[in-house]
Amino acid sequence: MRIGCAGWSIASRDAALFGAGDSMLARYATRFDMVEINSSFYRPHRATTYARWADSVPPDFRFSVKLPRAITHEARLRGCGPALDAFFEAAGALGDRFGCVLVQLPPSLAFDARTAATFFAMLARRWPGRVACEARHASWFTQDAGALLTREGIAGVAADPPRHGDDARPGGATGFAYWRWHGAPEIYYSDYPPSALDAIADAVRAGPADAWVVFDNTAAGHAVPNAAQLQARLA
Repeated sequence: MRIGCAGWSIASRDAALFGAGDSMLARYATRFDMVEINSSFYRPHRATTYARWADSVPPDFRFSVKLPRAITHEARLRGCGPALDAFFEAAGALGDRFGCVLVQLPPSLAFDARTAATFFAMLARRWPGRVACEARHASWFTQDAGALLTREGIAGVAADPPRHGDDARPGGATGFAYWRWHGAPEIYYSDYPPSALDAIADAVRAGPADAWVVFDNTAAGHAVPNAAQLQARLA
């Protein structure tokens, strides 16, 4: 079970939660054993940048890297083989610290079985590891879509706040769960109170042992303390 945040920013008020390090990422890694890289969604990073990040963390630390929006939002999963090649050529410099690929789909992208199957097959040829898919159109929470994710070994992200009910629970692959807590009721801003963290802990305990939990309520700085509070509950 891994717990972390979307990004590794540390507010001064939370500095005491972390040990010493040569960089903010190195300090972050003294407390958490995973982080989600979201900046890769907006712009490409060089292989040397990924390699530097990998060198900043302990051997058992893992990165989850978000696919570029050029693949998920602009190409909408179609004809993106060259873009996938470029992504993995750079992100592959993380080496064995590259733990998961996050595929976040636009709310407007409906499930199409042929497109999805073709895309995930292309992805599997380039990446043998964990894949988590955060779909945001209601059609992805049907039996057919769930069966495809299960068959391809892809975790359907459990997201909060949920859009369609079923997306509040992990889907797809049964051996791996991926949770993204964005903040509720105000997405990206809200702090999770103790009662909500208790419920999160119960939900994570009830799932598979291979579970990654990411707090993305970073806008007001609540992700780090919420992640630390969940750590204490699941210790």
